[in-house]
Amino acid sequence: MAKIIAGVLMGGLVLGTSATTYAGPFTQREARQQARIGQGVRSGEITPYEFTYLEREQTAIEAHRRMAWSDGRLNPWEARQLTREQNRDSQDIWRAKHNGYGAW
Repeated sequence: MAKIIAGVLMGGLVLGTSATTYAGPFTQREARQQARIGQGVRSGEITPYEFTYLEREQTAIEAHRRMAWSDGRLNPWEARQLTREQNRDSQDIWRAKHNGYGAW
């Protein structure tokens, strides 16, 4: 019984890692954008309101990425859409960090 449970768990780990491998560039970019947001909060460049807005955008992009990959592949239209969303979010992060409003 324990061998069956261990096998199922290992299979889940393998499937979980392969699913993230396919979305590599998008998930890597999401991680970099999250790091930029975190750095902006730590330095005081991003206000709590801006943080909330940026986090909502990140959550939406992640949901769209998961939906796009739900069938196991990403078509060109979905890839363009995700890239556009990430570009827009990247601009918003830059603006939030450089707009002169700091977290007092």
